[in-house]
Amino acid sequence: MSSAEFESPSAKRQRIDDAEIIRSDIWKSDGSVILQAENIQFRVHWSVLAQNSSVFSDMAGLPQPSDEPTIEGCAIVELTDDAVDVEFLLKALYIPTFHSQILLPLAAVGAIIRLSRKYDIKDLFDSAVARLTSEFPTTLDEYDTISKDPTRFKRIEQYDGLLFDMIALASKNYILTPLPCAYYTLVRRYSIAALFRGVQHDGTLSSISGVDLSRCAAAHEKLLVKQLQPGYTLGWTRKWDFEGQCTSSRCQGIRSFALAHHLDNSWIDALASPTALDRMGYCPSCTRHVNEAVTAGRRRIWNELPSFFDLPPWGQLRNGD
Repeated sequence: MSSAEFESPSAKRQRIDDAEIIRSDIWKSDGSVILQAENIQFRVHWSVLAQNSSVFSDMAGLPQPSDEPTIEGCAIVELTDDAVDVEFLLKALYIPTFHSQILLPLAAVGAIIRLSRKYDIKDLFDSAVARLTSEFPTTLDEYDTISKDPTRFKRIEQYDGLLFDMIALASKNYILTPLPCAYYTLVRRYSIAALFRGVQHDGTLSSISGVDLSRCAAAHEKLLVKQLQPGYTLGWTRKWDFEGQCTSSRCQGIRSFALAHHLDNSWIDALASPTALDRMGYCPSCTRHVNEAVTAGRRRIWNELPSFFDLPPWGQLRNGD
């Protein structure tokens, strides 16, 4: 941990002099150290911090200068982190049920990811990352399960712009495993113009970085083309190899309509479910061939999905590196 992570003693005293110090609700009467973030103080236990974090374990072993201020004999360690983030982290450490709740606000998940990554708290980091990957899985079977209700998130509290903010959080903290699915969800829901605008929510703007925008804009065009190529999800709309087995004169017209619909609307449907196509009115023979083609094509798209967004293959995606 570099010295830049903590304030110098003179800076610490200046901040204490300039701002009213507030005692947090996280104040353990038998605590052995005071953590201060901004002007908020938290009294906690070195033993709890050191047990969970290699960084705090190293800090606990450092001698305390005799001229440094204390509170009831407890050293004051001033952190450069956001006070709200520190509060979320300490709740996760001290309240066993906190980070196991079914729903958490993204602010809490983000705080735990940022600080558990910074202070090397592996269990909390893994738990928070798992919450993101539960929304944006790494297998097609899991994707199909969550897609049964694609408008709702299951582990993170919903609000307008949440998708943008989740991607921004994952990308900034090098959480790569959920990104292919998250990016795909974004480019499927939003036009290129909407990606650049972001989403307004309660007076704030949810948006993604320039790197994420470039990835999504490029992938949008690639997916539009790739999904209609032979061997991919909708390639059968453009090239049909089963004419002699069709039992209905309507099937060719339906295929032509499906192709025109995707071309005219720039509609990304590269992971379309075969069951969604059963209602289009194909004859039994064509229905079987369409289902087989879509099943194989979407599997191929899924396997290649990270590459559309300039990411490593699924098996090489890492988190927090």
